[in-house]
Amino acid sequence: MKSPLRPGDPESLGGYQLLSRLGEGGMGAVFLGRRGDGPLVAIKIIKPEYAHEEEFRNRFRSEVKRARQVPPFCTAAVLDADPEHRTPYLVVEYVDGPSLDEVVAREGPLADSRLHGVAVGVATALTAIHGAGVIHRDLKPRNVLFALGSPKVIDFGIARALEVTSQHTHPDQMVGTVAYMAPERFDGVHRDITPAADVFAWGAVIAYAGTGRTPFRADSPVAVAARILTQPPDLTGLHGTLADLVALALSKDPEDRPTAPELLNLLLAQNTDPNTFSRPPTLDPKLRQAAEAAQLSGHHVSGGGKRLGRPVPAAPSRRSRRLRTVVAVTAAATLAATAAGLYSRRLGDDPPPPGPDITVAQAAMPVPGAVRGPWVVDALDRRGQWTPKTDDYGGRCAVGKGLSITATDVRTMCAGPEEAFPGDQSITFSVTVQTPLTCAEVQFRAVGDASYWLDLCPQLIRIRHEGALRSATLSETESTLFQPGTAHDVVLSLQNETATVTVGGTPVLDAELTDPSLLAGQVALGAGPIDASQYQQATVTATFRKVEIRPIETDIPSPASGVTPFTDVRTGSSTSIVEVHGYYPKSRSIVVEPVLFMSGPEYCTMFALDPDGDVCQRAWLTEDSRMTITLPIVADPKLTSTRGNDQECLKHPVTVGDCKTSIADFTDLVEVSPLYRLTTVDGTATALAEVYVP
Repeated sequence: MKSPLRPGDPESLGGYQLLSRLGEGGMGAVFLGRRGDGPLVAIKIIKPEYAHEEEFRNRFRSEVKRARQVPPFCTAAVLDADPEHRTPYLVVEYVDGPSLDEVVAREGPLADSRLHGVAVGVATALTAIHGAGVIHRDLKPRNVLFALGSPKVIDFGIARALEVTSQHTHPDQMVGTVAYMAPERFDGVHRDITPAADVFAWGAVIAYAGTGRTPFRADSPVAVAARILTQPPDLTGLHGTLADLVALALSKDPEDRPTAPELLNLLLAQNTDPNTFSRPPTLDPKLRQAAEAAQLSGHHVSGGGKRLGRPVPAAPSRRSRRLRTVVAVTAAATLAATAAGLYSRRLGDDPPPPGPDITVAQAAMPVPGAVRGPWVVDALDRRGQWTPKTDDYGGRCAVGKGLSITATDVRTMCAGPEEAFPGDQSITFSVTVQTPLTCAEVQFRAVGDASYWLDLCPQLIRIRHEGALRSATLSETESTLFQPGTAHDVVLSLQNETATVTVGGTPVLDAELTDPSLLAGQVALGAGPIDASQYQQATVTATFRKVEIRPIETDIPSPASGVTPFTDVRTGSSTSIVEVHGYYPKSRSIVVEPVLFMSGPEYCTMFALDPDGDVCQRAWLTEDSRMTITLPIVADPKLTSTRGNDQECLKHPVTVGDCKTSIADFTDLVEVSPLYRLTTVDGTATALAEVYVP
């Protein structure tokens, strides 16, 4: 709240005219100001007693430098600073709006889309903040402001400068608000605070926003701290998967909490209630754009317990338990596979020795930071991301010379990856209908009982919408293209809320996508008769081949820009690091996700980060491609692991396993240890060696 300047307050500072007071805290006062006719800004002036302490100035200088690298995704941008001024000051974007605690006090707890928007906004801000090597340390409702309805996080980047100034922070003091502090913050070792402490604070903030109370409330700060250390949170009033995510964020052990990017990915995929077929909460388009931009940034710290600048190892068994926990508490189908793809980043303690010999194929592959959503490639000629099955009605999904889908009583759908595919995307495939009554069907942006459908029939091509209450045809055209036995290459392009169907390179149908709640969802392939009156009258079959679901990006950097693409394992021969999502020895197939695996200095050089930043000091980092590919694998691949005698199994600098293992043991191994060195010859996997960073 604005108030007049007090006697003794400066009228100007560093070329900024100070107009009024905005508030006062432990570190200093905050003023509303402006330089010339520029925009209004918030200026935090540090108290003089801190200015005389050189340790504080040095840390303030370092923290401000790092904070200025935080992308402005749901954060108040750091605009200017002068650590050398007689009274150091920081200039940030002025957010003209109420704080979260003011909104809750005035209007009561938030619910539904509004609560979900705050959860997404704060997770987006933490993703940006942590990606720049910063820990907020004082996340609370007062530091979440609403600008035009969207949340913005403020006051990050300088708490550490005060917290480690021993003259002013005694063993019984700490920076922050007790109700939002993680358990590890009460152990007296303040220098070891990790990004996981901010994730805990996120859980406490969202619990407060949704219930109107803090999850560990008690009569005194000491009692609150005791409950944080020993008692489960009170989340009465929160429901569905958001309650599950908040509970996970409030885990006592930092290693059991998801990272901010993991939270963000899960939130963007979640439904309001996993026990019903409700639609996902609607997000403001600008908020979704900011969240997706944060996902794009690529500079993500890994592991809930990893210290910025001091990485610690994560045992595969802990990693596996943590993954199973996330999947269990986020029971909705749209969340499960998202969670399964979130835990690939690894760190090590030792200085980075030379890495493994990795051959990077320069091909049409995504580059780091360029992919907004998941990317799936599957030839459908063997088990992979679509699984053979028979349903309760006798319908069958068989994988062999394509995905053959047979419906005998009612429509049969074959679900593939459980990813929620967001935003602009293309779905490419080859399809053949086998009988005159058959329609090949593609269900897309499917969430609960709402989705869009593409029907490819011998008589017509149609796009329709099915919802909980009604169904509607959005566009259709008469067509004789899809005659029995004839294969056609089809592209379904979803861009700017318009669906375009192209067959054999020729556009044949457009439709406006009219449901504002269906911004993302699953994709399934199926077959069925052209109308319901033909159920139980005939067996219908359609065959799909060579499916690719990928984001449509207009600004993907090319390899010529100096950014290395991920290894293209689909063709040619290469050796690279991948994450294994599934291994099926009977089908001789494997599902992999290419990753970049490098030392901290290499990572910072690639992304043009400040070489003095904490992330650059890490031993090892990985960057996910978000592209899952089903590959053939030879009948007798060379499979090695790190399990066994260390002197025999761990010979490589990056710990690439040298001990031969059986197919059965290797199949079990990929469930808990996802990172491998993959060797391919002509697009076929020939060898896999477990990678483990000590």
